[in-house]
Amino acid sequence: MKQKINNNKIKAILIDSGKVLNGPITGHWFITPNFFSYVDENIFKAIDTKQRNAAFNKASDYISKQSLIITEEEEFLHFYEYYKIFSSELPELKLKDNQIRAIAEDLVYNYSKYQFYKDSIEVIPELSKKYKLAIVSDAWPSLENVFKRVGMREYFSSFIISSIKGITKPNELMYKAAIEELEILPEEAIFIDDSIKNCDGAAKLGIKSVLMCRDLKSYLYNRLTCKSHRVIRDFNEFKRILS
Repeated sequence: MKQKINNNKIKAILIDSGKVLNGPITGHWFITPNFFSYVDENIFKAIDTKQRNAAFNKASDYISKQSLIITEEEEFLHFYEYYKIFSSELPELKLKDNQIRAIAEDLVYNYSKYQFYKDSIEVIPELSKKYKLAIVSDAWPSLENVFKRVGMREYFSSFIISSIKGITKPNELMYKAAIEELEILPEEAIFIDDSIKNCDGAAKLGIKSVLMCRDLKSYLYNRLTCKSHRVIRDFNEFKRILS
């Protein structure tokens, strides 16, 4: 049964970042903006898709096991290892160490790597005038500078990053960290995420949760099948829920 939202009680909105507020400018989280300045694009695309995906997955196995990454310098060192693994899985690319380092630097220090959705840029400033806002994201330290680059960081009173906390959603401490910093009760918050599992985690604490599905197919499917959370396509639809 879907949670009922009493708008009069809501004081804060907790928001995931990836696939909710923004997405990778290249369409792939680990293909950096300048990836093909260091990787031969023709050779890369000639490699079987399954083999390419397997290389990304092998590298992702490594990065997912690094639970505590506090600084951008640490983030770079871990992603240097990430792309070393990726490179070793795709020897056809013949990547040299300086190229691997450059890709890792592009992943961490290029704050243009994510593009904010138009409705995010338009609606977040408006929401911040009435509600306290928090980021609650499974991400790495550089995310904060991504927000600063486009002038979005100023709208968020709390910025909870999983790698800095050493835990990921749906661990209850991720949500608790935000509501404690915002000085509110769980029932005074709404949480927005693109993962049902993460929405469930917030709901267990008494936080009303909303599932955002920007992909039309996913949106239509979850509108029909998701029984526990309201399902929205974008922040304009979220505004209508609040009003």
